[in-house]
Amino acid sequence: MTIPLSALDLVLADSNGTAAEALDATSRTVLRLDELGYQRVWFAEHHGTEMSASVVPAVLMAHFATLTSRIRLGAGGVLAPNHSPLAIAEQFATLATLHPDRIDMGIGRGPGTFDRSIVRALRRGGEPTSDAEYDDDVAAIVRYLSGEGGVQLIAGWQPDAGGTRPWLLASSLASAELAGRLGLPIALAHHIRPDQSVATTERYRERFTPSRWADRPYVMAAVETIVADTDEEAARLARPTDLARARPTSSALLSPDEAALHEIPTEMRDRVEVTGAAQARGSVETVRRRFIEIVEQTGADELMLYASVYDADARIRCYELATRAAE
Repeated sequence: MTIPLSALDLVLADSNGTAAEALDATSRTVLRLDELGYQRVWFAEHHGTEMSASVVPAVLMAHFATLTSRIRLGAGGVLAPNHSPLAIAEQFATLATLHPDRIDMGIGRGPGTFDRSIVRALRRGGEPTSDAEYDDDVAAIVRYLSGEGGVQLIAGWQPDAGGTRPWLLASSLASAELAGRLGLPIALAHHIRPDQSVATTERYRERFTPSRWADRPYVMAAVETIVADTDEEAARLARPTDLARARPTSSALLSPDEAALHEIPTEMRDRVEVTGAAQARGSVETVRRRFIEIVEQTGADELMLYASVYDADARIRCYELATRAAE
């Protein structure tokens, strides 16, 4: 199996670190991903959390596009309910003009925070969007990027001149149908809802209509990937992620040694074990088998790896070993 690899970076902040240290670790990671030949690296939009220093994907994309030579930069994703469609389209049209053929826009729905006061502040007091409002916002963003929104995004800007490519983050039948209707490639959230992956990709392919963005269905599956020299070492590195999944709050990621001192609540153990088992964890050979299984299950055209590892050097090592697993 040879399959294109990409990466999702949350700018992980550890329990004893600073934002500057987290961003420096991401800088080293992105530069190494560029050297390794990864297709793209995307940044998430999270607010008010101690675990992630990735707040504004567009800013990170602009910064890392100037430091790298070929890798595509993207949002995974920019959260449509937090911004006006026109503002999103203007930001990404500007990025695509500055960095032609290197900008992706992954559009998602979640608020990016557990804090309701932050949600209200981001949305200027507005209520959470309905399904219909979200669908309308995504369609409006796509129209603006197509040059069909009745607004000149940037003076002299041409939609097809190295323009940004929109994707839809998908983890449900509803998002699959929306992506299919608009003819968008999807970023499948297998790392979050693996139980929905097969049904989501099947519905997406059933409803897909060719567009200027894609002439056929295209699935990039996001997979939590922790690769080490042995299965045992990978399990040790994965322990902080399992603990975070068991208590989804804004707490910073613990080190493996710290995480080993904590028990996963009994009522969460089954869910944590099932979700972890659906990911790609272990030695190179173990992860190679998991990659093959995930591709066979979902028909993925590309894998986006999320190395949720506390230590930056171990995280980079995961991405290095993953290229061997994908061969």
